[in-house]
Amino acid sequence: MRQVEGKVAIVTGGASGIGAACATTLAREGAKVVVTDLDDAGGRGVADRITSAGGEAIFLHQDVSIEESWPDVIEATERRFGRLDVMVANAGIGILCKAVEMSLTDWRRQTAVNLDGVFLSVKYAVPAMRRSGGGSIIITSSVAGLRGSAGLAGYCATKGGVRLFAKAVAMECAAEGDGIRVNTVHPGVIDTPI
Repeated sequence: MRQVEGKVAIVTGGASGIGAACATTLAREGAKVVVTDLDDAGGRGVADRITSAGGEAIFLHQDVSIEESWPDVIEATERRFGRLDVMVANAGIGILCKAVEMSLTDWRRQTAVNLDGVFLSVKYAVPAMRRSGGGSIIITSSVAGLRGSAGLAGYCATKGGVRLFAKAVAMECAAEGDGIRVNTVHPGVIDTPI
């Protein structure tokens, strides 16, 4: 149906699982896609499959928790495709551990990817989308962001935080009247690598 014909999308964590499916689907529906991930081989593979199927895609190595990576990703996207319309903030990690047994290092690592990475995706996507006249930010939360789950307290905290962060940013964008929508999706357990 080509629902996003001519749109430009960034998909973080796009090398596998939900991110790869999002990137592939967006491309099939007509979007030009920038796949980012730490997994270079997987990310290039997704971009190559999109290109082989007749779509347009590039891969960029990115750690979403490192702020310095974001201006480069946005600049490369706009240089290659001229605009940004869609941000799929999907990169995430899950550390299965009881709260009292989790190290502060693991807590901070998970928070850096799952929450800081989403904050940075919004911080840098919104100005680019304003230059394009609007857009859509889709943040992958989790059913764990809606209710608690034993052994996943840290993960639940990040995904619950993402949910309310998205609501607040949606209200900010609405107040600005800039045509940017912000939504979260809340998948259950998916049998893919995270």
